Amino acid sequence: GPRTTGLQCGRNGVKGESGASDDDLASEQMSHYSSTSENASALEDATAAEVVDELTAQEESDDKLKQSIEDLTDKSAKTRQAALESLRQAFSSRVLYDFLTERRITVADSLERCLKKGGGEEQAAAATLFVLLCVQLGGGDEAEECFKMLRPLFSAILIDRGASVSARQSCARALGMCCYVSAAEDGEDLVRSMGQLEAVFMSSYPNREGALPAAKPGHPALFGAALQAWALLVTLCPVSRLAVLLDLHLPKLQACLESSDVNYRIAVGETIALLVELGRDIDEDFEVEDSVGLCVSLKGLATDSNKHRAKNDRRKQRSIFREVLHYIEDFQEEKIRFGVEGIYIDSWVRRRMYDAFKDLLESGVRHHLQFNCLLRDIFGLGAPLILDAAVKANKISRFEKHLFNSAAFKARTKLRNKVRDKRADVM
Repeated sequence: GPRTTGLQCGRNGVKGESGASDDDLASEQMSHYSSTSENASALEDATAAEVVDELTAQEESDDKLKQSIEDLTDKSAKTRQAALESLRQAFSSRVLYDFLTERRITVADSLERCLKKGGGEEQAAAATLFVLLCVQLGGGDEAEECFKMLRPLFSAILIDRGASVSARQSCARALGMCCYVSAAEDGEDLVRSMGQLEAVFMSSYPNREGALPAAKPGHPALFGAALQAWALLVTLCPVSRLAVLLDLHLPKLQACLESSDVNYRIAVGETIALLVELGRDIDEDFEVEDSVGLCVSLKGLATDSNKHRAKNDRRKQRSIFREVLHYIEDFQEEKIRFGVEGIYIDSWVRRRMYDAFKDLLESGVRHHLQFNCLLRDIFGLGAPLILDAAVKANKISRFEKHLFNSAAFKARTKLRNKVRDKRADVM
């Protein structure tokens, strides 16, 4: 008759008797394989569904971007303004190189129209969005090509005293940032942009009698934007040019520490610290002409308790000037973390570089530091650390390959090498 006993492994690993027949065991085995197969199939279905969901979300997101780009040329100013804001949020929070490379001329043309025909608010938003476009394009040949198209407009609005102050402020930032990310090897753009920015903030310098001019409404913010954009470009200057700039600007900026506007005083203090740092890079014995007077001014601002100033303004100013004063002796290092990496802000040059991108990208700055090859090049981080091999093989390497083959990219990297901190930034 049929065998009625079989051996099986007990829970403790001891072999024992079982009353199950071979047919029952075979049936149980089939059921187990079937169940495993169903689980694997369900897992595959779930993965496939996730991929479809991602693709659908990507398509919806791309459609929304396409619609916003189309809306940039709408007859309604309100629609154009909404499109500029929607694109600003998208450009600052994601890396959209592939999407924008194909549409860069369309976007640049539309922004040119906004700058020519829009009101002050629209011009300001268009200039900011253009800088984001250049950062998205990686500051290579495409960014340089677009910058050449819009550069004359930025310059014209910046020096136009009849233009809106917010538009002029935004154009000052655009001129500095775009020139920084797409700096040409001959340096002509650099010199021209710096000259135009100087013409703006030098209006805040003291007159022949040593008195500071009365500030018109909104002008300190414009002077501050022009000064910070200029300071970013100073970090790319050759030594011969730097020596001239230090002699010309340091004494005048020192006088501007007495400005009535707290934010302008802060921008001036940070720029003085940056210039002193660059001066010491050229000559370790570099000293400010009136170093005693400078330290007295800085100490006053670092301990300012003037009741006429708003409490928050006083706190912010004291904090910044303690740092500026401390730097004249020793810089306070700061670490910015993102993902598994981080960068060290261990000099005023790096502080100005980081603040420029943080002001532009806002909360998206950490995402761009992780995935945007331009920012990773600027801060010496190397290729993006991407765990998903498929993503790296597809999009990022294409972006990297393109950038490193770009003449403008090579030129900018060459210009910047002298100021880059060589230490490893991956923690």
